[in-house]
Amino acid sequence: MKAQLSQTLEILQRFNRAFIQHDAALLDGLIAEDCIMESVEPAPDGTRYVGRKACLEFWQKLANSREGKFADEDIVAAGEHGFIRWRYRFGHELSKSVRGVNVMRVRNGQIVEALGYVKTGEASVATAVRSAVE
Repeated sequence: MKAQLSQTLEILQRFNRAFIQHDAALLDGLIAEDCIMESVEPAPDGTRYVGRKACLEFWQKLANSREGKFADEDIVAAGEHGFIRWRYRFGHELSKSVRGVNVMRVRNGQIVEALGYVKTGEASVATAVRSAVE
């Protein structure tokens, strides 16, 4: 159990660094073939991505985007589950921000599930996320 906890935390930290450092190469090898991801928009359900290719493509675009900046607030792992709390700054001189969380599951050293949630009701957040990955 302790080994799984350590591995899950390590995977989540590396995943998060890809977005903090704008380095999509850090995502290589982290995403399972059967990964399922739900993005934060459009509310209330997000967009569902199925499979390594679809999830990786979305995350690579977001990680490499310079239109916003992620900052982590907390990363916690418990067994194969974990979450990353973050703040995303965007807009003119990064003057706007939104807080969110990714609820993750790791199996055999790879991410198999990622569900994204944000604290907002603003359409501008959805627009910022959408523009970052287009």
